[in-house]
Amino acid sequence: MGCFPCAGGDSSTKKSSKNKRIENTHTNQSSTKIDDTIKVKQCNEATKENAQIVNQTSVSNEFVEKNKPPEEGTPIRKAQTFTYSELVKATDNFKAAYFLGEGGFGKVYKGKLQDSDEIVAIKQLDPDGLQGIREFVVEVLTLSMADHPNLVKLIGYCAEGEQRLLVYEYMPLGSLEDHLHVHRPNRKRLDWNSRMKIAAGAARGLEYLHDKMNPPVIYRDLKGSNILLGEDYHAKLSDFGLAKVGPLGDKTHVSTRVMGTYGYCAPDYAMTGQLTFKSDIYSFGVMLLELITGRKAIDNTRSAAEQNLVAWARPLFKDRRKFPQMADPVLEGGYPVRGLYQSLAIAAMCVQEQPNMKPLIADVVTALNYLASQKYDPLTNPVQASRRSSRGQRSIDEKQPDV
Repeated sequence: MGCFPCAGGDSSTKKSSKNKRIENTHTNQSSTKIDDTIKVKQCNEATKENAQIVNQTSVSNEFVEKNKPPEEGTPIRKAQTFTYSELVKATDNFKAAYFLGEGGFGKVYKGKLQDSDEIVAIKQLDPDGLQGIREFVVEVLTLSMADHPNLVKLIGYCAEGEQRLLVYEYMPLGSLEDHLHVHRPNRKRLDWNSRMKIAAGAARGLEYLHDKMNPPVIYRDLKGSNILLGEDYHAKLSDFGLAKVGPLGDKTHVSTRVMGTYGYCAPDYAMTGQLTFKSDIYSFGVMLLELITGRKAIDNTRSAAEQNLVAWARPLFKDRRKFPQMADPVLEGGYPVRGLYQSLAIAAMCVQEQPNMKPLIADVVTALNYLASQKYDPLTNPVQASRRSSRGQRSIDEKQPDV
C-alpha cells in the first residue's frame, strides 16, 4: 500500500479556506512513518529562505520597493502602493456583502478603486493566520517579476503600519476548487472542454514559472483553490507566498522545509526536503486528476480506500478498461473516450513516485494544448478521434507508464 505523506489530516473535509499548509524538517525516515513527521504550520514565520529577501521584521511600502530580485534576472515590474484608507474605501470598510472567500493568507474582498473605477480583489493578511511577513514579501516580489496571461496580475499592495494587503485583478468566476467541489444550483457544472482548457492554461502558467522566468521559480502550492478563473474559464495561477527560486547551474534541488498542502505535496519532497521542479509536476498531476474525476485530493467523507485521490487512482491506471470509472459522474458520459485516456495518461505520469520519471512541464503543456484544441461535441461526435500531431505529444506518449 502506497504512502503519500502530504495527504494526511482532516482539513480536506472543510471549506477550501481551511486547507492547511504543512511543514516538515529534513528526515530520512521510511515513507511509512513520514506522516508522523509532518506538522501543520501554526504561526507566522520569517526564515532564512529566499536569502535575497532581507530582514523582514519591519516591512513597509518602501521596504518592499527596495527589495529587488537578483540583479541578473527578470526586470521587476513596479506594483502600485496603496494606503490602508484607500483600500477601506474600495471595499466600503470591508463590507460583508463584498466578501469573496478566505484562505491561509486571510480574507478576500471585492473592491472598486476610486481613482480608476477598476474592480479588484483585495486580500487582507490575517495576523493570526498561517502565512506571515515572508510570504507577503515573496508574493509581491514574485508577481512583480512575472508577466504572463496565465498568472494573476498583482496591481499593488499595502504595507502600512501593521496592515498587509494585496490588490489583484478581479477574477469573476472564482476558483477551480469552487467549481469542482461547491455545488450551486444556479451555476452549470464544468463540461469536458472547459476542464481541458483550464488544465492547459494552468500548465502554461507553470511552464512560465519553470522555463521562462529568470531566475526560474518553483510554485510549491499548486492546487484547485489557487487556480482562479476569468471569463470563458481562462485559468490563472495565484497565491505565490510559498514560491521558491529553483536550483541554478549544476544544482539538482533546493533543500528546504517541506511546505505545501495536504494531498498535493510530492512524496519524494516530503521524504527528503529536496525541492525540485518535478515537485510542482506532482501537484499538477493531482490537480489534473481532480479535474478529470471531480474528486478531492483528500476526502475523508469517503471510504478509507478512496480518501486519497492518488492512492485510489493508481490501481485503476493499470487497466484501461477501468478508465471510464474515473470520469466525473457529473459529466454524464459527455467526454471523448480517447481524450479521457490521454488526459489520464498525463496525470499518471505526473504522479509517479520517481521524480526522474515525471515529464517536463513543456511536454505537459504541448499535450494539454492539443487536448484542449480537440473540441468535444456530444451531438455530432460523441467519441472524438485523436491523432498525434506534435513532437511534444509523441514525447508524452513515449514516456507513458503501463496504464
